[in-house]
Amino acid sequence: MTANTIETTGHGPLMSWDRLICDVRLGMEDYNDNKGGVRSDFERDFDRLVFSSPFRRLQNKTQVFPLPGSIFVHNRLTHSLEVSCVGRSLAGEVAQRLRQRYAGEPWVGKLDKISEIVAAACLAHDLGNPPFGHSGEKTIGEYFAKGKGKFLREHFDDTQWSDLTRFEGNANSFRTLVHQFNGRRQGGFAMTYSMLASIVKYPYSSRHAGEHGKFGFFSTEREAFEKIATRLGLLKLGEERYARHPLVYLVEAADEICYQVMDIEDGHKLKIIGTDETIELLLAFFEPERRDHICRVMDTVDDPNEKIGYLRSCIVGLLVDECANAFVAHEREILAGGFNATLIESMTPRAAEGYRRCSELAHKRLYRASYVVDVDLAGIRIINLLLEKLIDAVLHPELNYSQLLLNKFPEQYDVHAATLFEKIQAVLDHISAMTDIYALNLYRQLDGIALPTV
Repeated sequence: MTANTIETTGHGPLMSWDRLICDVRLGMEDYNDNKGGVRSDFERDFDRLVFSSPFRRLQNKTQVFPLPGSIFVHNRLTHSLEVSCVGRSLAGEVAQRLRQRYAGEPWVGKLDKISEIVAAACLAHDLGNPPFGHSGEKTIGEYFAKGKGKFLREHFDDTQWSDLTRFEGNANSFRTLVHQFNGRRQGGFAMTYSMLASIVKYPYSSRHAGEHGKFGFFSTEREAFEKIATRLGLLKLGEERYARHPLVYLVEAADEICYQVMDIEDGHKLKIIGTDETIELLLAFFEPERRDHICRVMDTVDDPNEKIGYLRSCIVGLLVDECANAFVAHEREILAGGFNATLIESMTPRAAEGYRRCSELAHKRLYRASYVVDVDLAGIRIINLLLEKLIDAVLHPELNYSQLLLNKFPEQYDVHAATLFEKIQAVLDHISAMTDIYALNLYRQLDGIALPTV
């Protein structure tokens, strides 16, 4: 099978790994510079992200719990780093298994790059999330759908309005990486096609988001995604709808492993869950023989956090193996665009039940903890006021107040764009890039609660 064909079977066409693993860079398609050296282009993706401003800002963005005081809990940066570590391991396990399956193919060596692609994609998967966690994401959409932004409806077509009312952090991550902001180069970060496709968890437009409200790209980035999809041979399932790149399943699984297991660990550190209860919850992932071994190891240390940390590492290893097995078992369905579950949902019963119990406890006890709710409430108020003030400024730039406020925008955001939709997007770009602390300080200044200091 050549790089320009899609394999077909009795079950329909299959995507080809030979095309899916592609190191062409967006915006640099006609520029081929073999730099040599020890780093691949996918490793350069990883390094480019680590040194980027959007990635650094994740250190001051809420994951679940409020940003740490005396007790360390995860923020978006530490979460992304951990997801990348788990994703690299998971992809390595998958590559090893697939190498055996495709041992006779001339392109089999490309499979070794899977772990590099996934590691970079995991770093990038949360870049577009606004401050204050998922609450901030929902607040932006609700501002237009149900809040003070409803008056703007008449100015936009159905697709544009859908982009605003269903604002999505996943789509915004893709925009962050590919959009040519003011003064920036064509192709945005100029990342490889495969890495960019691997972060698009929902490869369709907002018009197809359905009840869950999830989608993968705004209308302004549709052309970029379709260009990538065509080059990689992603199956087209309908108008503005594509099959996932297979590596999306690995990025998604790494994310789910980390946020669920690490949230439980954070809950223990914050004393929301007791040590005995946490140990019992986490031991349920294992068969009796393995459980006995783990208990013997835990008995050698007295520090409760060390016990939980060891248990966490055991569970991550177990789930990586389970998800790798699930991916390989369902690979043909995945390549045919017909696999509609997650790898976590496809694990063996004991592991799946252990994960379900953790998820159930997290929703009942952790995500409803008083200080989590307090941050959500504060974040809703902050983002609503920022949206109101900044949108008013781009609507009425002739006013002195507006001119002063527009001067606070970074130059990369085009608040003087040709269309109103692009101006509103510039506001959303600015707000979604803010850290929790910056958003809070700007809120205080605009609301007259505090004056800036030098």
